[in-house]
Amino acid sequence: MKKVFLLMITLLCIWATSGFSQYESGTPDARMLRFPDISTKAIVFVYAGDLWVVSKEGGLARKLSSPKGQELFPKFSPDGKTIALTGNYDGNTDIYTIPVEGGTPTRLTHHPSADVVVAWYPDGKNILYRSRMTSPSRRFNRFFKQSVKGGLPEELPLPYGELASFSPDGNRMAFQYISREFRTWKRYRGGMASDLWLYDFKNNTSENFTNFEGTDAIPMWHENTIYFLSDRDARKKLNIWAYDLTSKDIRQVTNFSEYDVKWPSLGPDAIVFENGGKLHVLDLASESSKPISVRVSGDLPEVRNQLKDASENIRSFSLSPSGKRALFGARGEIFTVPEKHGSVRNLSNTSGVAERYPAWTPDGKHIAYFSDRTGEYELYICPGDGKGKERRITSGGTAFRYAPVWSPDSKRIAFSDKTGALFTLSIADGTPKMVDKDEWSRITGYAWSPDSRWLAYSKNMDNRQGSIFIYDTDKNQTHQVTSDYYTDTSPVFDPEGKYLYFYSNRTFTPVYGDMDATWIYPNSTNLYAVTLRQDVASPLAPRSDEEEVEEEDKDKDKKKDKKKDEKDEEEDKPKPVNIDFAGMEKRVLKLVDIGNVGNLQAVKGKVVYAEYPAAGAAEPGEPSGTLKYFNLEEREIKTVMSGINNYDLSADGKKVIYR
Repeated sequence: MKKVFLLMITLLCIWATSGFSQYESGTPDARMLRFPDISTKAIVFVYAGDLWVVSKEGGLARKLSSPKGQELFPKFSPDGKTIALTGNYDGNTDIYTIPVEGGTPTRLTHHPSADVVVAWYPDGKNILYRSRMTSPSRRFNRFFKQSVKGGLPEELPLPYGELASFSPDGNRMAFQYISREFRTWKRYRGGMASDLWLYDFKNNTSENFTNFEGTDAIPMWHENTIYFLSDRDARKKLNIWAYDLTSKDIRQVTNFSEYDVKWPSLGPDAIVFENGGKLHVLDLASESSKPISVRVSGDLPEVRNQLKDASENIRSFSLSPSGKRALFGARGEIFTVPEKHGSVRNLSNTSGVAERYPAWTPDGKHIAYFSDRTGEYELYICPGDGKGKERRITSGGTAFRYAPVWSPDSKRIAFSDKTGALFTLSIADGTPKMVDKDEWSRITGYAWSPDSRWLAYSKNMDNRQGSIFIYDTDKNQTHQVTSDYYTDTSPVFDPEGKYLYFYSNRTFTPVYGDMDATWIYPNSTNLYAVTLRQDVASPLAPRSDEEEVEEEDKDKDKKKDKKKDEKDEEEDKPKPVNIDFAGMEKRVLKLVDIGNVGNLQAVKGKVVYAEYPAAGAAEPGEPSGTLKYFNLEEREIKTVMSGINNYDLSADGKKVIYR
C-alpha cells in the first residue's frame, strides 16, 4: 500500500540566553519589594526571595538571608530586635527567628505542613502562625501559638484562621478566616469575600465587625483603631481603611487609584505597604503616607545572562509547508530546525522579549508570531529563511493574543485573545477585525477554508455548550452551523471543499460511579462530518459495485491531454468553496467513534486525528496518544503511530511532526 505519511522526529537541543538585562548594582528606587514590616527604626522586606533590611527613611538595603528556599512574611518583634519569618532552610516551610543584625536562624516549627507567620504576641514571647496541620481540609488554615523558646505549638480554639492582629493588651484579636491575598481575583464579590471579626480570648467569643460584599482583609490593631484593607470605594481599589472601636465608624485612609495597596503591616507608629512595586510608609499620627526610595545592591545571580537549554521549554511546534524545516516556539524565542541538513536558526534572538505562537505561511515566505516588544502582544512577521528584518503588523493591543492561523493564500491571519474575541486581519492592511466573541472562555479552535474565504470556529453559547460557526470574510457575515444542544468543537475544512469535520460530545455511554450514587459521562467525544453543499454525497453514502464498460473513442488521446491541462490549471488555483447553510445541521453524520480526542486536521481524502485512552486509563507522565486517520475512499481507520502527546502536519499534508 502506498505510504501516506513521512514521519519526522525532531529533537531540539539548542541554547538560548535568559531574558534579563544585566543588573546594575545600586539601582535606585528598586521595585518588587514584597511583604514588608516596620519597626521604630527599620523596614524589613522580601526581594528576590530573600530578606533585606533598610532604614525607615529608605536608602541602601542590607541583605539578611540567602537560603535556597524562599522567605515570606517577616515580622519584627515588639522590641524590634528579632525578626520572625516563614522560611525554607531545611526543605520544608517553617517558622524561624533571626536577629535584626543578622545571624543564624532558629527553627521553631517542624510539622510537614506549611507554617506561615501571622503576628507576634504583644509580650514578644510567642508568635502566632497559621497552618493546615490539623485542618480536615486543605482549603483552610487554623491559628497556632508558638513560644520563641521552642516546644510544641498550642492550637487556638477557632475553627478557621488566616490573618490577625492583637489588641495592645493581648486580650482580643482582630482576624479573618478567609484569605484570598495570593489569588488574582480583582474586585471580587462572592462567597469567598473576606470579612473581619473580633475574638475575645477570656470569654472565647467572636463577633463580626465588617459586613461588606467585597474584600475586608489584613486587620492591623493600633490603640482604639483597627486599620484594614478594603476595596469598598467607588473605584474598587484596595486601600487602607480604619474602624473606630468606640464609634464603630469606618473611614478611608489612603486613596490610591492606579494600583492596589498590597500587604500592609503594622509597626509601633506606622504602617508600611507596597503599591505599584514601591514601599510606602503611613504615619499613624497624621494618617498621611509617602513613598520611600530603596536601593538594593546584591550580586543577584538569577538576573545575570545565562545559557539555557530551550528544548526543555518548547511551547509550540509545527512544520514548514513542505516539511523541510520544523518551527519551534521555546523560551520566548523562534527557532527553525532542518529535517536533515543545515543548522538551527534563532530567528528572534531577543533576550528580554517574548515571541510566541510562530506560524509559517503556506507559501513558505514568512513566519508570523506574537511579540511583547512594545509592552503588549502585537503580531509580527519575518522572512522564513531568516534573511531580513521583522515587520510589525498590528498596534494598540490590549490583551494577551493567541495562535495565529494563516489562510491558504497567505494573505490573511485569524487569531484570538484573552477576552474571548476572535479576529481576522489582512497582512496588507494590518487592522484586526473582530469576528465574534465567546463570553465564557477564549476561542481556541478555528480553521480556514481551502479558498481562504470562510473561517470556521467554535464558541460557547449562553448554556456553555459549544456550537460551530462559519464566518464569510467576503460579506462579513456569520452563520451558525450547529445548535447549542451538544458541545461541538475543533472544526476543520476538507481540502477539497466538500466537508466540514468537527468533534462533538453527542455520544452518551453513562458509567455508574463506584464511590457515589451517580452517573458520569466520560469519553463522549467522536468525529463528525457535515457536507458543505446539498449536492455533495454523504461520505458514508451506500455504494454499489458495478461493471464498467468502456466505449471506443477516436479522440480519446486528445481529450486526455486536454483534461490533463485543465487539471494542472485547476490545481494551481483553488476552487471556490460554496456552502449551503439551509438545513446544514441535518446533514451531520458520525464518521468515527473515538471517545477521548486530540488535535484534528484534514488532508485530501483523509481526516487525521489523535486518539487517547479512555478517561482514567492512561499511565501518568507517559505519552499515550495514537495518531490515526480515517480514509474516506476505503472508509477505514488507519493507525500511523502510537506513544505521542501531540502532532502537526505540514501544509501539503505529506509530513508530520510529533512529540
